[in-house]
Amino acid sequence: MDLQRPNDKMSKSAEAENGLIMMLEPLKSIEKKFKRAVTDSDDEVRFDRDNKPGVSNLLEILSAVTDTDPETLATQYTQYGRLKVDTAEAVISVLQPIQERYAELAADPAETQRLLRIGAEKAREIAEVVYERARDNIGFLA
Repeated sequence: MDLQRPNDKMSKSAEAENGLIMMLEPLKSIEKKFKRAVTDSDDEVRFDRDNKPGVSNLLEILSAVTDTDPETLATQYTQYGRLKVDTAEAVISVLQPIQERYAELAADPAETQRLLRIGAEKAREIAEVVYERARDNIGFLA
C-alpha cells in the first residue's frame, strides 16, 4: 500500500511520489521514503488495518519481506521509528540484489541478449509440450 496514503495501493499514477517505491529507485531514496511514511496519531504499535492503517501498512510490508505474521511483528516494536527503519532495511535487502543484477545486465547488452535467447528457447520447449498435449486432448488433427 502507499506509504503516504496507507489505504491506497501503490501506483505510478499516484499524486505523491513519496508513497511509491520503485524497483530501481536509489536505495537512499527508498530509506528516506520509509522514514517519512505516514503512521498514526498515537504511539502504539499494533496491527489493526481499520483503526491504524499507517502502522498496519508498514507491518504488512515488513511481513511480506520477512515472511513473519504482522501481528507477531507488532509485538516486537514499541516505536514507529524503529519499525520504519527495519522495514526500509528489509525492503532494501530484497531490492539491492535485483538492482545489482539489473545494472550488470544493462552494462552488457550482449549477455542480456544471450540470456533472452536461452530463455526463449526454454519457453518454446515447454510451450510445445503443452500445445501438443492440449491438441491431443481436444482432438485437433495436425
